Amino acid sequence: MNLYFRLLWLFWRIRQNKTTQPLLDVIDINFRALPSDCDINLHLTNSRYLAMMDLARTWMTERVGLFAAIMKRRWFPIVNATAITYIRDIKPLQEFTVSTKLVGWDHKYFYIEQRFHSERGLHAIAYVRGVFKSRQGVISVEEMLEVAGFDGETPVLPEEIVHWKAMLEQKKARNTKVA
Repeated sequence: MNLYFRLLWLFWRIRQNKTTQPLLDVIDINFRALPSDCDINLHLTNSRYLAMMDLARTWMTERVGLFAAIMKRRWFPIVNATAITYIRDIKPLQEFTVSTKLVGWDHKYFYIEQRFHSERGLHAIAYVRGVFKSRQGVISVEEMLEVAGFDGETPVLPEEIVHWKAMLEQKKARNTKVA
């Protein structure tokens, strides 16, 4: 239930937001691990990381000035793949920040890095690959960048994203072969 409250809080923040940041900036959002976010091991449960990553990416679309344009066009984000590495647990009632950054794109997908950190250090790092879709299909990277008003250089994908991307293609190829 607390995720609904967080979503409502996020929508309220979006309505109040008057500041934008460049498309490739790091966008931060702060959270506190509520007891209902934690599992029997008394730390943030794995599924909450993913849910909070969703909220952080929604906040990112607002901060880079895309939220209203996406909603107007009735586009919706689709996550194609996620990889997360847990480093240090997040305890009940602990405050932490999720930092979200668009690190690059290819012919089809956007690649986002998300980091969970606090005064205790880095807690988790995740990579997300996704697209935006409409009823007509996948929105091209070029169209998304045009709507974002981005005319800069395409960033070079970090080495770990390149390796992850190759691994995803291998998994897809191996598991879609006709037997």
